[in-house]
Amino acid sequence: MDNHLKDEHILRQALDDPSYFSILVDKYQIPFIRKALGIVRSKEEAEDIVQETFVKIYNYGHRFKKEEGIEFKSWAYKILMNTAFTHYQKLKKTTGNVEFLDPLLYEEKPDENTSDLASIHDARAAVAEVIARMPEHLARVLKLYYLEDKSYRDICKAEKISIPTLKMRLFRAKRLFEKLTAGV
Repeated sequence: MDNHLKDEHILRQALDDPSYFSILVDKYQIPFIRKALGIVRSKEEAEDIVQETFVKIYNYGHRFKKEEGIEFKSWAYKILMNTAFTHYQKLKKTTGNVEFLDPLLYEEKPDENTSDLASIHDARAAVAEVIARMPEHLARVLKLYYLEDKSYRDICKAEKISIPTLKMRLFRAKRLFEKLTAGV
């Protein structure tokens, strides 16, 4: 396989020959899992998120267009973050009202379910706590871009800022989010 090719070229080749996609999986799987773990705090959930991310990258690979300032890596991480936050929101909705119930009321054994509910609750609290600690202008662009999947143009219009300013805010917001989640 051609490991010296740029990620964009590997993706294009993978669309014709899926065996090339394993190069991208090998390169990004561990960093993706680390990033997802920072959001959901459960290895199994993080692995599910990463698997779903790779499926999306492959399925939407034909949509990726190399443009100035947009690398494959940032595109792939955006998919990962969107998938992780969406997954987190689904967990929040499906378990939000259940987490307070006594596990003994369920027919299943409480040991695994209790730890899953606790980790989901912990992850939800951790993400909310981290975003709440961020400066409002950074938290707002982070939410718009990753949680609401808004385009640069839409965010710039809403925030009344230029695209370079938005890029810098997103860069700072992501860096701050990573820094704050490392301490959680």
